[in-house]
Amino acid sequence: MIRFLKIFTLSLFIISCGGGGGDGDSGGGDPPPAPTPPGNPTLTSPANNTVCETGSSISDTQSNVTFTWQSSSSTNSYDLEVKNLNTNSIQNVSGITTTTTTVTLEKGEPYSWKIISKNSQTTQTGTSSTWKFYLAGLGPKNYAPFPADLKSPKSGSTVGRSSEGKVTFEWDGSDPDQGDQLTFTLYVDKVDGKQTPSSELTDLNVKTIDVVLDGGSTYYWRIRSSDGTNSSFSNIYTFKTE
Repeated sequence: MIRFLKIFTLSLFIISCGGGGGDGDSGGGDPPPAPTPPGNPTLTSPANNTVCETGSSISDTQSNVTFTWQSSSSTNSYDLEVKNLNTNSIQNVSGITTTTTTVTLEKGEPYSWKIISKNSQTTQTGTSSTWKFYLAGLGPKNYAPFPADLKSPKSGSTVGRSSEGKVTFEWDGSDPDQGDQLTFTLYVDKVDGKQTPSSELTDLNVKTIDVVLDGGSTYYWRIRSSDGTNSSFSNIYTFKTE
């Protein structure tokens, strides 16, 4: 009997020291909050649609252009993307920890730029609006229109046709020279987007138009923007019809 009591007492001691058998890592606290994604930066300079951004000339063909923007919330670093709108070549500057940086660019070319904000604690990013400017060169004072932004149909999309077999095309275009009146020509074909358009699709004063197309076909399209003196071409988009 005495031996039984000793064993029973020892068992109680072991149980009490074992913490009662509960979860050892529950901690009793709430999980840490999810990291806050970075905010969207606000662009400052070069200003949108600047006609004659000069930068700092370093040669007859190149200038250093300084880009600035306002800081965004919950941000550790920024990436700058500068795109030449004539060649579609892109320059990226990554890991910027201030709100300004300088890039060497070719003179006499149209560019777009935007800023991407990042937070090391999350994969989510913030993105600014996209601004455009012309970098001044040694050439003419009348600048070509900015290449049009194609809105619809999106590249790689499959689109339906109306009961009349029509597809709606939509784009946006602008010119850095104040007072210039823009006209647009829609190129749409099954070859490469470069075939001569019909007269109904040339010198348009609108930025949207319905066009009769064949069903079950692949098409290519682009927009030529003209100010009467100079012109520019958009990218070429491809899409399929149902």
